[in-house]
Amino acid sequence: MQVTGSCHCGNISFSLDWRPDPIEIPARACGCSFCVKHGGVWTSCPTGRLQVRVRDSARVSRYAFGTKTAEFHVCVDCGVVPLVTSLIDRRVYAVVSVNAFDDVEASRLRRTPASFDGESEGDRLARRQRNWIGQVEFTS
Repeated sequence: MQVTGSCHCGNISFSLDWRPDPIEIPARACGCSFCVKHGGVWTSCPTGRLQVRVRDSARVSRYAFGTKTAEFHVCVDCGVVPLVTSLIDRRVYAVVSVNAFDDVEASRLRRTPASFDGESEGDRLARRQRNWIGQVEFTS
């Protein structure tokens, strides 16, 4: 299944080759203060391949807080956060926002709350390596 999405103005867009085709798409509503304020609901396919296109990288802000092990890619023009990345052992891992999806039926999304409070940094990075998209390519 090919899943596409973007920020509102299209400066940051992505295409996720989701393999195998999902029956439903897990959508984790993160409970951290940043995601709550931005409506962050994330998904990933560890066996998938993500291609991210950025038209103007000068119009993208990368925001990190807390452990600073993840970067939220914020479009400076429209304010949307379509993806989050984490650099682990020189490899980029990512999750994408289901709110940035283009044409995915809402009924396919299985929304659940997610809290990572109390998770050690090592446990957090290991979870991301297991669950986040591990094949990520940025193009312009």
